[in-house]
Amino acid sequence: MTYLHESCSSQQAAGCFGGLEVDGRTVAGNICKDCMLLVLGRRVTLSLVKRLHPQDSVLLTKPIFLYPRTIKFRLIHSCTVFASATSRNYTDTMPERRPFVRLPTDVYPVNYGLCLKPDLIDFTFEGKLEAIVEVTLATNQIVMNCADIDIITASFVPEGGEEINATGFNYQNEDEKVTLSFPSALQKGSGTLKIDFVGELNDKMKGFYRSKYATPAGEIRYAAVTQFEATDARRAFPCWDEPAIKATFDISLIVPKERVALSNMNVIDRKPYPEDDNLVEVKFATTPIMSTYLVAFVIGEYDFVEGQSSDGVTVRVYTPTGKAEQGKFALEVAVKTLPFYKEYFSVPYPLPKIDLIAIADFAAGAMENWGLVTYRETALLIDPKNSCSSSRQWVALVVGHELAHQWFGNLVTMEWWTHLWLNEGFASWIEYLCVDHCFPEYDIWTQFVSADYTRALDLDALDNSHPIEVNVGHPSEVDEIFDAISYSKGASVIRMLHNYIGDEDFRKGMHSYLLKFQHKNAATEDLWDCLEQASGKPVAQVMSSWTKQMGFPIIVVDQEQQGDDRILKISQKKFCASGPHEGENCPNWMVPISICTSEDPACSKLSVLLDSPETTLTVKNASPHQWVKINPGTVGFYRIQYSSAMLESLLPGIRDLTLLPVDRLGLQNDLFSLARAGMISTVEVLKLMEAFVNEPNYTVWSDLSCNLGVLSSLLSHTEFHEEIQEFIRDLFTPIGLKLGWECKQGEGEPPGVGGHLDALLRGLVLGKLGKAGHKPTLEEARRRFKDHVEGKQILSADLRSPVYLTVLKHGDSATLETMLKLHKQADMQEEKNRIERVLGAISAPDLIQKVLTFALSEDVRPQDTVSVIGGVAGSSKHGRKAAWKFVKDNWEELHNRYQGGFLISRLIKLSVDGFAIDKMAAEVKQCCENILLNAAWLKRDADDIHQYLLQRKAPPV
Repeated sequence: MTYLHESCSSQQAAGCFGGLEVDGRTVAGNICKDCMLLVLGRRVTLSLVKRLHPQDSVLLTKPIFLYPRTIKFRLIHSCTVFASATSRNYTDTMPERRPFVRLPTDVYPVNYGLCLKPDLIDFTFEGKLEAIVEVTLATNQIVMNCADIDIITASFVPEGGEEINATGFNYQNEDEKVTLSFPSALQKGSGTLKIDFVGELNDKMKGFYRSKYATPAGEIRYAAVTQFEATDARRAFPCWDEPAIKATFDISLIVPKERVALSNMNVIDRKPYPEDDNLVEVKFATTPIMSTYLVAFVIGEYDFVEGQSSDGVTVRVYTPTGKAEQGKFALEVAVKTLPFYKEYFSVPYPLPKIDLIAIADFAAGAMENWGLVTYRETALLIDPKNSCSSSRQWVALVVGHELAHQWFGNLVTMEWWTHLWLNEGFASWIEYLCVDHCFPEYDIWTQFVSADYTRALDLDALDNSHPIEVNVGHPSEVDEIFDAISYSKGASVIRMLHNYIGDEDFRKGMHSYLLKFQHKNAATEDLWDCLEQASGKPVAQVMSSWTKQMGFPIIVVDQEQQGDDRILKISQKKFCASGPHEGENCPNWMVPISICTSEDPACSKLSVLLDSPETTLTVKNASPHQWVKINPGTVGFYRIQYSSAMLESLLPGIRDLTLLPVDRLGLQNDLFSLARAGMISTVEVLKLMEAFVNEPNYTVWSDLSCNLGVLSSLLSHTEFHEEIQEFIRDLFTPIGLKLGWECKQGEGEPPGVGGHLDALLRGLVLGKLGKAGHKPTLEEARRRFKDHVEGKQILSADLRSPVYLTVLKHGDSATLETMLKLHKQADMQEEKNRIERVLGAISAPDLIQKVLTFALSEDVRPQDTVSVIGGVAGSSKHGRKAAWKFVKDNWEELHNRYQGGFLISRLIKLSVDGFAIDKMAAEVKQCCENILLNAAWLKRDADDIHQYLLQRKAPPV
C-alpha cells in the first residue's frame, strides 16, 4: 500500500507547508518537521481517560440487522494537561484490551466461492459464500472473522454427507469474530461451508464501501469499491482474515448491466441475471492462492486505455468516464515496469492481466490488490496540459511501488503483520530503482535521500520512535505501524543492505527467496537467510541490529595525517533528537562504513563493517590537501559528526560542487540535525547554508528549503521572524533570477533530460520567495494570477502552486473567494488538491476560519480534509492555534469520518489535547516530544541566531 506521500517533491512547487507537506518535503503517515512545531512550548504530561458506556459492551448471540448499525462505542473524551518544568515522562491511562488470540487452525479454507450483489441506491449488499474447507480436528464450531456483517443462514456440507445447519452465531465484536455453532461435531475431512449474509456499503473508505463521483453531465452517482488491507476483508464477507491463511477465490458480482465490474482476475462469463433484467452476473477466473487482504472488486462507470507488456501481460488503466487520455502516462509506466521486475527478480508476473483503477474516494495513495490495483485519482491520472512535473513523477513512483508488491507481498506474503515492514520497506526502496530505470532524468535517488532517508532519520531520533520490526498482537495495532518507520526507514536500511552486499548478490538472494516462498508466507529472517547464502556476508546479524532496535548511531570522526596516509578515529553512539545518548547501556549497531576522498568522490576507497563502539582506520595515499568523506552517496543510515578540521576541509567541496549532490545534501542535513539536538550552534548551519548560494541541484535546494521552513516556524515565536525571511530571500534570490519564470523547452517531459528537475526547482524557488515576501516575485505572481483568472494567459501547471501560494499568503478576502471559485470550477482532482493545499496560507484570522470550515464542506473529498487543516496548521502561529481549536471543536465528526484509520493520525499531529483513544497515545507522545525539543532549541539558540541575522545587515566597518 502507498500512504499519501504526494511527495514534497510532488508539491514543492508550492513551497508547501502543513499537513501533508511542509516547505520542501511532504510525508505520508507522519507529519513533516514544520507541522511538528505546533502550539505549546512547554513540557506537559498527558493524562488520557477513556470511558465506555456500560451498555456498549455487548456480545451479539443471534443475527440482527443494523442499518445503520445500532451498536456503537461512544467515547467520553477528557484530557488534563499539567505543566512540568523537568519531567520528560508522559503518562497515559488506558483501558486494558483482552489478550488477542489468532484464529484456531481446526478448520481452514481451501477455496472461497463468493457472490456479492451490491445495491448502489440503498448502499447495502447481499452475499453468498460457499467455501471449501478442510477440517483438521473434529469440532462443533467454526470461528471466522466477521465485522459489520449480519449472517442470515449458515450450514456445513461434509464431502459426501448431508447438510448440517448452524444453530447459532455468536458475534465477538471486539475481536471482530463470529463463532458458528453446529448441533454435532464436524468430522475431519473436506466440506463446504455455506453462508448467506448482508452488509452495508459504508462511507468510511474501508471494507466494501461506496465512493461518490460525478458523471460528465454533473449527476452524482456512486461506485462500490474495496479496501481490505490490513483487516477489512471481514467487512465484506465472513472469512479467515489473516495473511497466512491463504486460499483461492472464485468471485461473482451481480451488478447493474451498464456498470463495469472488475476483480483480481479476468472475466470468464457475463450473463443476464435471471431475477432482474437490469442486472448482470459477472464471473471471474479462479485466483492463485492468496491472502484475503489482497482480494478486490470494483463496480462503477469507467473508461480505460489498454496496452501489453513485452512479456505478454494485458495492462489496463481505468479512469473516470471521459478521461481515458489521463491514463496513458500510468499505462506507459506500468508496461515498462512489469518486464523490469520480471528481469530483476527472474520470476514472471503470474497473472494474465493487471488493472490499475482511479477511485474518487480513497484513503491511502494506492493499494496493491493482486491484479486490480486501486489508486487515488491524483496517484494515477496525468493530464498532459494540466498536470505538473511533480505529479508525473509521483504517479511513476506509486505505480512502481504497487507493481513491486505483485511479487513482494502478493506472491510471497508476510506470515503475520509483524513483518509488514518488509513488504512496505522493500517496495518503498525498489520503486526508486524502477523509476530510475524508466526515467533516469529524474535523478530520483538524490530525491530519495530528501524524501525518505532524512525523513526517517528525523522520526527515528525521537524517544517515542519504535523498531522497524514491531510485534503485532491485535490486528488493530497494524494501523500504528503503517508509518514512516515501516516505509522510509525500512526502505533506507534495505538500500544500505543492497549497497553492502552488492546488486548481483542481492538479486540472487531475491530470486532464491521468491522461488522458495512463492504462493506461501515468509518472515523477515527468511529473506535474510536467502541474502546471506547468496552473498556470504552476515546479513542476519547486521540487519537485526537495524530492525529489532529503534534508533540509529551518530558516527563521530576525527583524523590525523601520517605521511601520505590519513588515520581516522571513528566511534558510534546512539543519536537522539535531544542530543547524544548518555548512559551505560548505549546500544551498538553493525554499521557498514564507506569512505571516499576528493580524488574520486563517487567511489569508495575503503569499506568496513563497524561492529564495535570505536575503531581506527587508515586511508592509504590520502595526501594532506585531499578531503575525506564518510558515507559517500549518503547510503548508510546514520548521522555523522566531523571534527572541526574535517568539516572545514569539506566546505570547498560544497562551493565548487566536487562533492556529489547527494553528499552536499547529506552534509547540510546532518549539521542541521546536530544543531537541533544542541550539539552545534544553529549559527554554524546558517553560515554553511550561505555556501549553497550557487547550488544548481533541485533536491539539495529542496532539503535546504525544508530545513529553513523549520527555522522559520520556530522563529515565528520570536520578535525577529522577519529577519529569517530576509535570510531566505537573500539565499534564494540568485537562483530565482537564474531560473526566471518561463519554462524552457522540454521541461516536465521525459525527452527533456534535466528539464524535469529545472521545472521542479523553478516551482520550489518561486514559491519560497513568494512566501518569504520577495516583492518582485509577489508582483509578478499577482500579474500572472490575474491573467490566469481572466483567461488571458493560463498558468502552466508547474507555476500554479507557487503563484497560488504567493497571492494567498499576501492576499485578502477577494483573493480567497477567487481561489475557492477556481476550486469549484476545476474538473481535475489534481487541480482541486493543488488549491486545497495552499488555502491555509491566507493570513487574516477570519479568513483562516473560513478555510477551516471549507475543509469539512461537501466541496472537499473526505480524504483531502486533512491536508486543508494541515495547511492552516503549518502556515503561521495563528494558523496553528486556529487549526488546533478547530480539530478539538469538530473532533466527533472527524473521528466518525475516519474511524481510527491512518488519516486521523495526521490530525492528531495537529493537537495534543482532547483525545481519549488508546491507539493514538503514541502519536500524541511523539508530537509532545517534538514540542519540547523545539522549545529547548529555541531557548538555547534564539539569541545567537538573532545576533547573527542582525550582523548580516550591519554595514561593513
